[in-house]
Amino acid sequence: MSTIISNSVETPATVEKAYPDTGRKRLLLVSYHFPPVGGAGVQRPVKFVKYLRKFGWDVSVLMAANPSVPVFDNSLLVDIPEETHLEKARTWEPDYALKRNMGSQNKTGQSSSLLAPVKSVCRKLVKAGAGLLLQPDAQILWYPNALKAGKRLLKNVHHDAILATAPPYSNLILASKLKQKFHLPLIADFRDEWDLSSKYLENHQQDPVSHLIQARLQKSVMRHSDAIVATTQASTQRLLDRAHQFGTDAIGKCIYNGFDRDDFELLDEPVHQPQKHEGQKRFRIVYTGTLWNLTTVEPLIKAVETIHHESPDLLSGLELQFIGRKTPEQLALLERIQQTKSTLITEEYCTHHEALKKMAAADALCLLLSDVDGADRVAPAKLFEYLAINREILSITPAGETAGILNDFWPAGNFRVNDTAGIVRWIKERLQGNVAPEISNPEKIEQFNREFQAGQLAEILNQLVLNHV
Repeated sequence: MSTIISNSVETPATVEKAYPDTGRKRLLLVSYHFPPVGGAGVQRPVKFVKYLRKFGWDVSVLMAANPSVPVFDNSLLVDIPEETHLEKARTWEPDYALKRNMGSQNKTGQSSSLLAPVKSVCRKLVKAGAGLLLQPDAQILWYPNALKAGKRLLKNVHHDAILATAPPYSNLILASKLKQKFHLPLIADFRDEWDLSSKYLENHQQDPVSHLIQARLQKSVMRHSDAIVATTQASTQRLLDRAHQFGTDAIGKCIYNGFDRDDFELLDEPVHQPQKHEGQKRFRIVYTGTLWNLTTVEPLIKAVETIHHESPDLLSGLELQFIGRKTPEQLALLERIQQTKSTLITEEYCTHHEALKKMAAADALCLLLSDVDGADRVAPAKLFEYLAINREILSITPAGETAGILNDFWPAGNFRVNDTAGIVRWIKERLQGNVAPEISNPEKIEQFNREFQAGQLAEILNQLVLNHV
């Protein structure tokens, strides 16, 4: 692959030579996280880049040269078309390992040092001060260098529009500044609502000053956005209403997260037929992704514990796999499974391809959403790959958009968070060998194909460019 890469040291002549005038349109995508960075949040921007070319749009990506992130996944690089221009700018953030160590506490030192309480207080003060200064997020330390790189690129290479995807929300602030400078149409792509992220993200500042700063930053971004894109219908409407309150006439569009058929081609397990459960020794439920306060595993644990009290031997046929990062609170909940006869397997992050293989090897896939304010407007990105992999889905969510989508495909396993009896009944039926029903309405899944969704984005871009002329 010969993807064109820049570390913000090219001369204008170099850039112009790389991109002669072809009559095609060009988009600047602002995305701090981009391959080889891994994780679920990278899938959406990289798939846009992969498929937009089919709809007449080439892409330049403004990304971090030294991103402070927990995981990398080089397998995602194959999705980047060779014509893509990668404009890299350095961030002033510390390495992720250092940030993680700063956030953790040395328990051994606390028990042996009289100064431990003082150190703990100082650590908390430093953390709070940094959180107050680094608004809207730590990636604002990328902003100065990224702004310079973005200005130079837009000055020397013709672009027709800008798209910024968030979180981090610093991407939106950067893109808004570039839009004001170069007067290009701007699309703000919200993978998560700003307010929900501020409310539920770990280590996020919850003080009144931070909330005021975040509100003003969000207002500024929305006032400069020509289009608002989000990942559910409800989120799109909520964000669009807010943008209009701020005095903008932005258009809105829901573009769900999705799946890429190309990702399934090399899997060892076939994805076109669900597995059969009759006579098998163990029923395997797989969960992929982060377990945290917005995706708590507690309702599933309660159901397993209920079966443990009623029919403990039945659980010897249950295997639960949790693939991905887990907060300490969620790890404590998972430990309760160890008190039952079911088998618990936990793994940290794996590559996207490996995650898909684990999904394909499952008997059922688990989807979790906590019953908290705003969760009814969330549709986890993994939902759509779950659908494409064609395994039965056990969903434990509040009423809302995710539950509505799943009701079209796997209604039998679609439960509310407080329906412990229903979850227990479903698990018992599967452990007793009852075969899962076939997926309903399989033809509807194609609306979540990444190529189709890139076409939706291209329609918005074309509309904005036409109106901008």
